[in-house]
Amino acid sequence: MEFLGYQRYDGRVGIRNLILVFAVVECVEGIARRVAEQVKSAVPVTQHYSCLHLGNEQVVNTMVGIAENPNIAGVILIGMGCEALQPEIFSERLSGSGKPVEILSVREMGGVVRTVKRGVEIARNIEDKIGTLKREPFALDRLLAAVKCGGSDATSGLAANASLGVAVDRLIEEGASVIFTEPIEAIGGEEELYRRAANEAIRKRIEKVILNEEKYWKMPGARMEFMCKGNIAGGLSSIEEKSLGALHKTGTMPIVGVLENSAHKCERPTAPGVYFQDGTHLDAQAVTHLAAAGAQILVFTTGVGASLEGLIIPTIRVCGNPASFAKMQADMDINAGTIIEGRESIEEIGSKIFREIIEVASGKKTKLEGLVPGVFDIYRPDPRLDILARISRRL
Repeated sequence: MEFLGYQRYDGRVGIRNLILVFAVVECVEGIARRVAEQVKSAVPVTQHYSCLHLGNEQVVNTMVGIAENPNIAGVILIGMGCEALQPEIFSERLSGSGKPVEILSVREMGGVVRTVKRGVEIARNIEDKIGTLKREPFALDRLLAAVKCGGSDATSGLAANASLGVAVDRLIEEGASVIFTEPIEAIGGEEELYRRAANEAIRKRIEKVILNEEKYWKMPGARMEFMCKGNIAGGLSSIEEKSLGALHKTGTMPIVGVLENSAHKCERPTAPGVYFQDGTHLDAQAVTHLAAAGAQILVFTTGVGASLEGLIIPTIRVCGNPASFAKMQADMDINAGTIIEGRESIEEIGSKIFREIIEVASGKKTKLEGLVPGVFDIYRPDPRLDILARISRRL
């Protein structure tokens, strides 16, 4: 089984040819957006954690991971010129990617108008170069997919996630890799994850990630809801029931690694298999960090019909609720509600999802791709709560 992708200099394979216009500080975000809106292949991003370097190590790791994602064919780094978080911090770490990386300073360029003009020139030059690239066939061991759920209801676990799990197993059998995240939403399903750990060391890492996340969010000042209105109205009774349904989307294969996502590193898979990322349950942030870990494509399951689209990774939406699909079919790529209606089996829909992944990886556009701006948001834990959490773990 093969898909059609773009060979990158570092040996990885992209499924899209995008130019990342990265405002390294939020005060130049508008400039990055102005550049990107004039170049078809460009996408603008920024981070909102100040222009300081110290304390923003996780932000840097995430942004380097995003820039290194194989769907990104070129990078433009834009800074104001007075920030501590200088563009060179990123360009130095991207030097081995083989991608064109350009730096613009608003102060050195002499203002916004000149910066935008030069940024557009650079982006168009990169676009001309990547426009000559041709898709080539690659085995599925070069494909890294991410899975995520949101807007869940009772049909998510029964249909959407269950059928995605079939597709995930098929991907692993073909040599691909798959990442899932949301450690806080593994509560209630921990034993299943422990059972699937490839070895005892991985089992202990899974346990540590889940327990640490649970403790973090239970600290005073950090509590938040894990069951939204749609979850409850859709028939889910508890976080445990939600978790058990959510884990169906990860399939049944062994978990071969746990990916660190911290101020120290943003890890990506090193071999085929299923990986658990130490990330967040928050949708936009989770998708961003999955892309930073190298995922080229995302499969997003829903019950109520959430219309999420990733910014740099095309997103296949699978809807498990027949009523939601009827209302939202213009946004949904796969109808898993036919399982609830008894018209198709979990295995049949799983096969459809698998085929859709191959087709989208080979260039087919998803329903919302290019129609709406994709989600992008960096997650960084509150460093003060992080310190308190570490202290409490020692007590």
